[in-house]
Parts: sequence; C-alpha cells; structure tokens
Amino acid sequence: MKKLLIVLIVSMFMFMAACSDDTTSGDGDADYVVGIMQYVEHPSLDAATEGFKAALTEAGLNVKFDEENAQGDATNNKTIAEKFVGDNVDLIFANATPSAQSAVNETTEIPIIFTSVTDPVGAELVASMESPGGNATGTSDSNPDAIPSTMALIKEMGYENVGTIYNTGEQNSVTQVDSMKEAAEELGLNVREASVATSAEVRQAAESLLGSVDVFYIITDNTVVSSLESVIMVSEEEDIPLFVGELDSVKRGGFAAYGFSYYDIGYEAGEKAVEILQDGKSAGDIPATFPQNLVLEINKEAAEKMGVEITAELEEKATLVETVEEDDAE
Repeated sequence: MKKLLIVLIVSMFMFMAACSDDTTSGDGDADYVVGIMQYVEHPSLDAATEGFKAALTEAGLNVKFDEENAQGDATNNKTIAEKFVGDNVDLIFANATPSAQSAVNETTEIPIIFTSVTDPVGAELVASMESPGGNATGTSDSNPDAIPSTMALIKEMGYENVGTIYNTGEQNSVTQVDSMKEAAEELGLNVREASVATSAEVRQAAESLLGSVDVFYIITDNTVVSSLESVIMVSEEEDIPLFVGELDSVKRGGFAAYGFSYYDIGYEAGEKAVEILQDGKSAGDIPATFPQNLVLEINKEAAEKMGVEITAELEEKATLVETVEEDDAE
C-alpha cells in the first residue's frame, strides 16, 4: 500500500508539472508555432524581436517560437522562409525588409507579420498601409519626420556636405536615401554616397568619403548598422559627427538621432499577431502602422570624441545619453 501511495503521489506531481509546462509560452505542447526570421543581428532588430515575443506572451498565448537568423545573407533568408512554409507554422514574424520579402515570396497562405520595414508599399509587402490585402501586415520603422528632421538639424549646426553609406540591394535603404536627397535639395545640402554589399566593406566606404563630407548620416541600413563600429572609428579619428537612423545606434557610439523604440514597434507587431492567432483576423485586414513618439537623443561622449560642441540650444531640445558597452547592455 505504501508503494502504491508513493507511485500515486509521484504521478500526481508529474501530471501537475506537465500542465504547468503547457501553459508557459514556448514550452510543452504549444497551441501555436511562430517562425521568427531576422535578417541580421544588431541591437535594434534584436529589440524588435524581444518586443514581438513579449506581446504574445503577455497576451497569454501558448506559443513555441522557432527563431532563425539569416546573418545578412539572402540565400539564408530564402532557406529559412522555405523551412517555415514546409513546417506549416501558424504565423511568420519577419524582422527587416529582406526577411519580409523572402517570406512573402514563399507563401500566400501563412499569415506574415513584419517589422523594421522602411517602406512596406515600395517593398511590395502590402497594397497600402491602411488596407494591406494579401497575407502580410506589420509595423514600419520609418517615421516620416525622422529624415527631414535630421537633415534640418545638420543644416542648423552649420554643416553642408552629408555622407551616407548603404547597401543598394536593400529596398528600405534606397527609399531612405531618396528621402535624404529630397530633404537636402530643399535645405541646400549636398549628399555624397558610398555603396557596400557586405559589412566587411563598411570601413573602406567610410574612408572613401573623407575630404568630401562634413558629417556622416547612417540610415537604418541593415548591412551598415551591423558594422556601425567601423564608421564610429572613422568618425572619431577624423572628427566627423556621425548622425544615425535609430536610438540604439546612438547608444552604440553615434552622435545623434531622431528615433523611437524598436522594442515598441516589435511589440505593436506582436499585438497584430495576437489579433490573427487569438481573434481569427486576416493579416490583410489589419492596417500596417508607422512608429510614433519621435525624440532626439545625443551621445555626449561621442560628441566629445568627434569634436562636436553641444550648445545650450541643442541640449534643450535633446535627451543626452552615454555610450552603452555591449556587456552593460546584456
């Protein structure tokens, strides 16, 4: 009888543990499988992925996340998308334009939620922001005021020649550079361009612009941002202010940016995923959205290293931050 009682007690605890695992997101027999495909590793995209996962977890969904990173490689992107389609996941989360394009090219059936996409319409992910149609929707990382505001700040600070580095193979980057040129023409500024195909080419591209630019302005190009430290080094060595496209790059050592939280746009993308998985909505019926709450951040340590004086007027309009070392951010 004692042995039987012990067996019954152990069995009861095992059953309770199993039930507990099933209600934890990502563990046990999940109700949903979500494939996460991220184009490359850097703090902004990482934050967006964390925000997305948090939204689903906080909504109480029991989800298994299958996470894959393409490491900036188009072939990897296609392979990951094919894998998720073959596995018939319940939803695909595509973080960055190239990943979203790969997902959309592989399936018209599985719902796709994207984020960190500059121009969803231009990238042919949605028919329009208000009425996406198809099987994809999500959040853009392009606040329409960010680039014009940055170019205006460059003008206010007395600079004239703006250097930018980007991968011409990224549609999001081409769109942003076009916006830079449009703003530059209105403000009487000059834009000097250097293109790269891989992150290994970034430092050389930055050095190729020396002598012809007063400042660098690095947009949210995935290839360049993944190797931002190369541009930071050149900026510090040559006393050239480095304006960047998002706040995480300011904390990495960029001088200034108008931006927003990538965690927030990832979280908002996750809320759209909840509408699909939990409420049964179609992705094509959920409007794609732009980020809100644009703010200016300035890295005072970077300003000193790049020979930039932070005037009282500039300090009044900006939030001053310091460089966050990688170990400190973990």
